[in-house]
Amino acid sequence: MSSSEIPCLSLAIAPLRTAGHFAIHVTQAPYPGGFVLHECIWTESLTQLWQAWQEMFSTRILPSVPQVSQINPPPPDPVLSLETSPVETGQPVGRAGRLMQNLGIHLWLWLFDGPIQSSLNHSQGIAVGQGKPLRLRLEIRDPNLIAFPWEIMQDAAGKQAISLSQRVLFSRTTSDVHPLPPLRSDYMLKVLLVLGQDSALEPETAQSGSEHLRYTDNHTLQLKQEAEALAHVLKVSGSTGIGRATSTPCQVDTLVQPTPAELIHTLETQTYNVFFYSGHGVPAPDGGLLFLRPDMNLNGTELAQVLTRCQVKLAVFNACWGAQPDHDLSSNSQAIPRSSLAEVLIHHGVPAVLGMRDTITDEEALSFIQAFAKALAERMPIDQAVAVARQHLLTLYRFNQQAWTLPVLYMHPEYDGELLKPMESTLTEMPGTITSFGQEISNASLRSLKTAKVWNIQGGIMRVGRDRIENDLVIQEDQYGVSRKHAVIFCRQSQRNGNNQVTYFLEDFSRYGTWLLEPGVGSEHWQKIHRQEVPLRSGTQLKFGSSQNETLEFVIHTPSE
Repeated sequence: MSSSEIPCLSLAIAPLRTAGHFAIHVTQAPYPGGFVLHECIWTESLTQLWQAWQEMFSTRILPSVPQVSQINPPPPDPVLSLETSPVETGQPVGRAGRLMQNLGIHLWLWLFDGPIQSSLNHSQGIAVGQGKPLRLRLEIRDPNLIAFPWEIMQDAAGKQAISLSQRVLFSRTTSDVHPLPPLRSDYMLKVLLVLGQDSALEPETAQSGSEHLRYTDNHTLQLKQEAEALAHVLKVSGSTGIGRATSTPCQVDTLVQPTPAELIHTLETQTYNVFFYSGHGVPAPDGGLLFLRPDMNLNGTELAQVLTRCQVKLAVFNACWGAQPDHDLSSNSQAIPRSSLAEVLIHHGVPAVLGMRDTITDEEALSFIQAFAKALAERMPIDQAVAVARQHLLTLYRFNQQAWTLPVLYMHPEYDGELLKPMESTLTEMPGTITSFGQEISNASLRSLKTAKVWNIQGGIMRVGRDRIENDLVIQEDQYGVSRKHAVIFCRQSQRNGNNQVTYFLEDFSRYGTWLLEPGVGSEHWQKIHRQEVPLRSGTQLKFGSSQNETLEFVIHTPSE
């Protein structure tokens, strides 16, 4: 099922001139009659539940919600008691769980009222009739409502929260965006992992008596170890599917405490579809601040420029408040519109952004990331992968804990959520390697036409470049124009007429490109590819970097060879 074919229902919450009054619009629907408008009034019950939520869960004071109008106020609606009996499932739920359930139900009843509920029901019916999930996107145009955990909405006690469902793929969005440019097709996970400043730094007193922050050598070493552990989790998760024998090639590059110039250079000289940041961050008017080093930071607007220019599809932030707006302290701490990191990145054209609504522990974040990476490796749409990872957190930390509610996904309104090509169109996995007495035998290789040396392609993937650690085939320094990480050769397995077919591809992400000569083509018809992917036929000749470099021949072996 192509993610672009999933029916979509988009809602927008917009404040009206009268305090506490809102208009809920359907801005996109899978049928013509679904575009409806409903006016509603904020309730005192929601205000009370929100205050109780902040007291129980929030690590810092959040802004007050819009005041209910004092002119013709609505009759008070009943608040479900926090001392109610267990939910319909018969499972005991603690005070935190009941609070979460009550707020989730009240948010649902407030948002899905009257014609909005009818539009949702009809849209879900269309999706069920097509055998697909419904994509539901929520735009919140009042910045004071962004802090609310809309992800916990549920239509009744004992029912599943909306963001946990795979029948309704929930995300947030904004219509204040630049158009989404054409996106390249990706077939492997390519992650840039950036570890910035740790928020747990202690001030150090200098001889002058002033305090400043700095990293000790021991702390830097710990960050590097953390980066290695996180990269291992991503690589392992990306190369093992969920419940099936599939695999997706996964490339993870790490930067520890980079300068902004180093970060930008890496993004511009390599090709990534996922940007992952773990470190300290704070809200600010231009999309927040990411502290790359104790003395260097990068704001969301600056980061957005390079992420969109380099066609990064997904940005993930394990940093506090990445999904929260900044506040104007001179104006009764009012939230600043379109100031959250997630909104700023989406506004500039980043297709998808995953941030945290509040503080998340390292253990919780690592659990979420591992499940999320596995789901992405299955070529799930991003919003479906987030739902799977939420379910994983809920299983580990239970309904009484808010861990599963912390990730907040924003998606560009024009984006279909496709990070990697879906399984039915590419069915990408490692080749059908032959195993003999525990040893894998490669079914493809590269051969030097100069020295006749052969390099077998093990496990269906070969990384090529100058770097001696990251690459399977290391190109010597005397070969001009070869990048540190130059290209990757990988295979895709598909089924046609009931038979498995393996096709190899070369993807170039170098600075100077790769030269190809197809078998049977004259020696003067070399083709240069740069930052693109092409299929490889047995007998294709390759030159990495300069056209004057050594020629290698790509060969696919038959089982008898």
